Amino acid sequence: MTGRPHRPASHGAGQPFDADTVRAVCGHMNADHADDSLLICRTLGGCPDATRARATGLDADGMDFAVAVAGIEVPVRIPFARRITERAEIRREVVRMYEQACDALGVPPRSAERNSRSRRGLK
Repeated sequence: MTGRPHRPASHGAGQPFDADTVRAVCGHMNADHADDSLLICRTLGGCPDATRARATGLDADGMDFAVAVAGIEVPVRIPFARRITERAEIRREVVRMYEQACDALGVPPRSAERNSRSRRGLK
């Protein structure tokens, strides 16, 4: 496993998102996009053998996940391509990560129509 070092997200200096926003985004990802999180962690997080992933936090620089590998939960941090400071940017960055993960695996991303119907936590 070659996951990136984990640095938990925390609200404070350099954290543009309050706890309610982080909770809403993570809840949305875990409820509506668990498969996407797993795909992202398998490819971009260096955990190809992961069987489950759940979002646990985020900050301006990346998103944190708890990933199950061989029955053990390990922390994985996926850095964003660039620093983000607005809530609307979170969705764009997660979609970018998802599309990059699909490209890495050679699988087509699901349709944009489905993505647009399930945005409530990422707006």
